[in-house]
Amino acid sequence: MKEIFSPNIESAGRIVRGIAALIMFIGAAISFRLSILLGIVFTGSGALLLFEALRGWCAFRACGIKTRI
Repeated sequence: MKEIFSPNIESAGRIVRGIAALIMFIGAAISFRLSILLGIVFTGSGALLLFEALRGWCAFRACGIKTRI
């Protein structure tokens, strides 16, 4: 399992994903007023981005897709 989640992004990518996670959580707080489902989607996306930022791992890179950061 450790090989699957081995770090594959550097500090710039981690910062970008951390900021994106913060934006998603803010969006979730706002969108829960409109729709519970939309809020859950934003929360789940934010959780994945936060995991990627903390772990230094990118799901797209793990699948072989090239990313800039």
